[in-house]
Amino acid sequence: MSRVASIGECMIELSPRAGGLLGLAFGGDTLNTAVYLARLGVAVDYLTALGDDAYSDRMLAQWQDEGVGTDLVQRLPGRLPGLYVIEIDPLGERRFHYWRDRAPARELFAMAATPQVVAAMPAYRLVYLSGVSLSLYGEAGRDRLFAALDAARASGVRVAFDSNYRPRNWPGLAAAQQAMAAMLRRTDIALWSHEDERLLQGDDDGARCARRLRDAGVGEVVIKRAADPCLILSPDGAAEVPAIRLDRVVDSTAAGDSFNAAYLAARLAGAPPAEAAAAGHRLAAAVIGHVGAIIPRQAMPA
Repeated sequence: MSRVASIGECMIELSPRAGGLLGLAFGGDTLNTAVYLARLGVAVDYLTALGDDAYSDRMLAQWQDEGVGTDLVQRLPGRLPGLYVIEIDPLGERRFHYWRDRAPARELFAMAATPQVVAAMPAYRLVYLSGVSLSLYGEAGRDRLFAALDAARASGVRVAFDSNYRPRNWPGLAAAQQAMAAMLRRTDIALWSHEDERLLQGDDDGARCARRLRDAGVGEVVIKRAADPCLILSPDGAAEVPAIRLDRVVDSTAAGDSFNAAYLAARLAGAPPAEAAAAGHRLAAAVIGHVGAIIPRQAMPA
């Protein structure tokens, strides 16, 4: 199969609007990447669980309208999706407030339909997930996920992983470090945030981070450093690819998610890593010039 699977959670998003109002949308890191992948022409399915409520219905309709496959989305009766509110400071940096403890996405690898989801994974060309995805499932769920990834990779599927570390989602730093280390052993492409490395390992050296991930067995490493050039280590060699600097950042939500989508789309199309990173920077620059995780279609860069 030439399709990509993106695994994680989509939530109800409330973000600032004029006059102190809040606008309603839907977002989540791996869902954002799935939408941008679809817009870039990549066949992609979203693997998650939703409730049977009207908001879940609207999510599914929106994903389908964007061209994201939903055949493996599970529905749990009586449950509601998680919710988050975005606060944005004068520099465009964001802060999130979550209500998600009983979100159905947390049970994707602990429900009656889990074997169906797991059985489908070896048929994909690429599986994509993030540190937020890992934080959803708990130890037992992560064990099932890791077993599914092992089976998929044994069938030739590549795995791409974004660090996306959110401390509040974890019971403690040690738990996050352990899960991340286990995930890296199953990762072919690491899309790693320099800020996440600082929080997880206390290390501000991007080059040292890239080497650490390569030493962990990851074949292709991208270290994202916000407005600074990203660092790449791959079989093609080492490279630095400059980011696109904007005079004003409107909202940095989904900057990394969109970078990942353009990077992976370019790599799947055969582009070398440095060219793929340049594509990632172009899309991320467009995204941070707008409010919200998903920008209007007409705002997508050529």
